[in-house]
Amino acid sequence: MLAGPLQTWIKRQLAVRQRLERVCTSYLLFLMVVTTKHSLQEAARFSGLHPSLFSKMLQAHSKVAIMTLESLSKTQARQFAKTRERLNGLPWKIVIIIDATLQHRASLHPENAKTFNHGKGYVIGHQWTNIVLILGDMLIPLRPIPFYSKRYCQAHGLAYHSEHERVVAYLRALALEDYIGAYDRREVLVLADSGYDDKKIETTIADKGWHFIIALSQTRSVKSEALYLSTPPSRQWCHIDTFFRRHRGLKWDTIRLATSGNKRKRMDVRVRHTAGYLRYVGKVELVCSEMRNRPDGRRKYLACNDLRATARQIVTGYRMRWAVELFHKCVKQHLGFEEVATHGFDAVLSHVHWVYCAYILLHMSPPGLSPGAQSIGDKQRALQQGLADKEKRQILQKLTQIGGVQRYKDELRQALAGI
Repeated sequence: MLAGPLQTWIKRQLAVRQRLERVCTSYLLFLMVVTTKHSLQEAARFSGLHPSLFSKMLQAHSKVAIMTLESLSKTQARQFAKTRERLNGLPWKIVIIIDATLQHRASLHPENAKTFNHGKGYVIGHQWTNIVLILGDMLIPLRPIPFYSKRYCQAHGLAYHSEHERVVAYLRALALEDYIGAYDRREVLVLADSGYDDKKIETTIADKGWHFIIALSQTRSVKSEALYLSTPPSRQWCHIDTFFRRHRGLKWDTIRLATSGNKRKRMDVRVRHTAGYLRYVGKVELVCSEMRNRPDGRRKYLACNDLRATARQIVTGYRMRWAVELFHKCVKQHLGFEEVATHGFDAVLSHVHWVYCAYILLHMSPPGLSPGAQSIGDKQRALQQGLADKEKRQILQKLTQIGGVQRYKDELRQALAGI
């Protein structure tokens, strides 16, 4: 595969001004191939451009990266929306997953860097709330939500909003019609973990006519259907863990689920479920689940506002949230999500959006990519091999020309002198 056709193909996917085409396509191509480090110096060495061009592009043209990601997301979503089917026998065809990830930084000196409690200690860096769309087997990253610290908002004259407030505003403004065309709102499912168990997020999803499966925190207030009809609205609410302790009469059902992977193992999950009411939200199906063979007391409480769904469908649907964790691992391990050393946050914003653009482009079958390459790593290695073969062919072409050996020696001397 030649770099020329590949760069031409990338240019056709982008909607950027002509003076930015070369640096943008070079940076995307650099992110799409295998490299030891995703730094600006490595990008310059790979493309033959000066590092300052990439630095200026990242710092001054963040809007270009944002618009490019939105355009690529819509293009890929429209492609897969034409043949969308129900997911694994579930009553939904379109899945939206909300989840956050941290971008590690070495110190607090870069703009908008903050310390986050990540469960196993504090992490310094930036937080990104990712909104991804799943159609069939394809995961499509949408525009992520950056977290702005209070200090950064004060320094740049921005109004501070919490993560939940920004998620609510994002969901209200999200027009799925622009991505997949006309659709049935009842076929949309939103997945989120207990970090997004918020009444405003849940009511926003319900107001759009969508369904949700959200893990509940242990202190979330719920009420049984019978109490809801017979008691005042402000009384007789209890925490979800207390609720299921009081309803021990609910039968445990064992569900056998297939796990992802080549070994095709299965795991057994015990569930109890009943209809109830989620405070400030409305009627939902409440599910208490735990691993049958791991009696460690760790239970997961789920709420689903689609009353048609069975307990098995709710548990199966929630397990689809693991796809966003694999996405986070992929962009960090293969596409240099965390390998950014700039001071300004605008440059970090651009870099993250270009990384997501590279992820989408690698799934859009670039020219010359073998159809057997499945994982991102396989596709990157195939692209790298194609570029290496092109370089070898260029060298052989020069050596077979009249005086080619001497000209090639002169080029090597000039390159070594420059180094």
